[in-house]
Amino acid sequence: MTFFRKILLLLIFFPLSTLWSITDQELLRKADSLASYMDTDFSAEYTIIQEKPGQSRTKTVAGVFRRDAKETYVIVIMEPAINKGQGYLKQGKTLWFYDPGSKRFNSTSSQERFQNTSARNSDFTRSTLAQDYRISTGADAVLGRFKCRILSLDAAANDMTYPKMKIWIDEDGLVRKTEDYSLSGQLLRTSAIADYWRIGNRYVPKQIIFVDELRGAHINGTFVNEKTQITITKPSFNKLADSIFSKTFLETVSR
Repeated sequence: MTFFRKILLLLIFFPLSTLWSITDQELLRKADSLASYMDTDFSAEYTIIQEKPGQSRTKTVAGVFRRDAKETYVIVIMEPAINKGQGYLKQGKTLWFYDPGSKRFNSTSSQERFQNTSARNSDFTRSTLAQDYRISTGADAVLGRFKCRILSLDAAANDMTYPKMKIWIDEDGLVRKTEDYSLSGQLLRTSAIADYWRIGNRYVPKQIIFVDELRGAHINGTFVNEKTQITITKPSFNKLADSIFSKTFLETVSR
C-alpha cells in the first residue's frame, strides 16, 4: 500500500476536526446565550427605518431597556412626535402597550408587528430558540464571508411567532441570518445581521435588516418587498433602576 493511499484511509476513518466541535443543539444554545444577557441589564437606542415601496420612509426612534433574567423589557417611543410616549412593557409572557393619548394599557402579543413594521415585538427580547424549537436538520454553508451552520427548526409550542425557521449561525455562535416560515412552509420573512458590537464578552447587533417576503408593491413591473432596518446605538450594560420595568415608569416618562 502506498503512503498516499494510507493517508486517504486515515482521512476516511479519522476525519480532520471540523469547525463544529459541538452538537447542533449546543450550537443553538450558544447562539441563545450570545443574544441574551442573563447576568446584567441592557439598554440601547434603536432607530427603526421602515421602507414601503412607493411610499416615503418612516423613522421610529425608541429606547429599549431589558432585564433578561426577569424576562422583562420596556420600550419607549421617542420619535416621531405623533407616537412619542407610547411604550411597551413585557413581564414574563404578558405584553402591555401604553398609549399616552388614552392613558390606557392594552394587552398585546409578542407576535404582533412592532409599530406596523416588519419587526415583531418578539424581536426585542432575549433569545430562547433552544427552548422554543426542535432541530430537524443541520448542514454546513457559507454565507458571504461567514462559515455557518444552517439549522432547520420546528416550533415546540403553538404560541411561537413563527412555526418554522431556518437559522444561519457562524463559527463564533453568532446568528447571521434567519428565515421565518408558516406551518405550511411559506417563507414569510428574512432577516440578516452583518455586524455586531463587542463589549467585553457580550455581543449586540449593530444593525438588523428584516425583509417581508409577502408584503410589498410592484414598481415598474418588479415586485419590491417591504423592508425594516434597525440600527442599534449607545448599547450599555449598566444596571437599571427597578422602577423602569413598571407601568408607572411608562406613565411618567410620557408626560
